[in-house]
Amino acid sequence: MKLKFCGLTREADIRAANETRPDYIGFVFAESRRRVTDEQVARLRALLSPGIQAVGVFVNDDPTHIALLANRGVIDLIQLHGSESAAYIQRLRTMTAAPIICALRVGKQTDIKQAESNLVDFLLLDTYTKDAYGGSGRTFDWSLIGEVGKPYFLAGGLNESNIPHAMRTGAYALDLSSGIETDGVKDAEKMRRVAALVKGGQP
Repeated sequence: MKLKFCGLTREADIRAANETRPDYIGFVFAESRRRVTDEQVARLRALLSPGIQAVGVFVNDDPTHIALLANRGVIDLIQLHGSESAAYIQRLRTMTAAPIICALRVGKQTDIKQAESNLVDFLLLDTYTKDAYGGSGRTFDWSLIGEVGKPYFLAGGLNESNIPHAMRTGAYALDLSSGIETDGVKDAEKMRRVAALVKGGQP
């Protein structure tokens, strides 16, 4: 079971990640209270321990901008969290070899089946929220998942209390953001406890 801590914004967040060793960390380039600039990410990425992969989270961004960040090694993976079309993804594929994660807001089981044909490496299953691309902090009905034809990240409302259940869904990775925060700021102690749960140790 892989682990991703998303929405890191501070040097303290990177230090906590280096200690807790998630497999992935996420930087949000889209409009959000967790949004970071290219310059901030380059600086934070330089502090990240080798072996932890950086994911850039984008919403309907310019593919040229995304490819530039990936090809310069500022990010390792691309997470598309908007309404990017198949043609958009195909164009991005010609510009960079970085793996692509396509986020899907799950409202019904057919949403997942339709997304499996996307030319991406991973899916990310998140909670459907009207007029929002994610970050609701709420879970969705995991019984809708069923068999998924691609490895997927499970997101949306994950925290210490539901991690054991989430680990039984068949997800490739668990993706947490608000569940490792206190008062809107990443909490190193929560990160430690979640990492211990996922990695099979004791908090």
